[in-house]
Amino acid sequence: MMKRSLLALLVAGSLPLAAHAANSYTIDPQHTYPHFSVNHLGFSTMQGRFDTSSGKVTLDAAAKKGTVEFSIEAASVNTGFAKRDDHLRTPDFFNAAEYPTITFKSTAVKFKGDKPTSVEGNLTMLGVTKPVKLEVSAFNCGLHPMDPTKKKFVCGADAQAEIKRSDFGMKYGVPAVGDTIKLVFEIEAIRD
Repeated sequence: MMKRSLLALLVAGSLPLAAHAANSYTIDPQHTYPHFSVNHLGFSTMQGRFDTSSGKVTLDAAAKKGTVEFSIEAASVNTGFAKRDDHLRTPDFFNAAEYPTITFKSTAVKFKGDKPTSVEGNLTMLGVTKPVKLEVSAFNCGLHPMDPTKKKFVCGADAQAEIKRSDFGMKYGVPAVGDTIKLVFEIEAIRD
């Protein structure tokens, strides 16, 4: 009985420390979907995505702190039409040869309760860095239901922002091809 009480006391005593420990996560590129949409000639909305991305996330819900670092290979742009994708890789748009990586690095994560509601940070594209605020519309964490070991802990989030591509020097086709780009990041990350 004394051993159980001592063990319970040790466990209870360690909870506040564990609750304030930041957890580190690695973004799962197979379950992460960065994509964008833009008005095309005033007729329709064109959709595109990036097939290659990576990143790290840290979260400490109890302390209301976190960080996000996200990297996208510009050459992995994919709109489902090869000729357009080739044009998007040129200096007219993403200039993937000279600027192969698009990055986002957080400067602040805002919480409501234990869930992030927005992530403020710096987006770097075409060698230009601008502040961007991602609004988090969904956030969930838990054990992966398909992991037979029941040890794989995952967090997922949907976040979005609007940017002006001309702010980053991407001016080709404006205004016929829209200047306002909607960015959406659907992310799953596995706890390290």
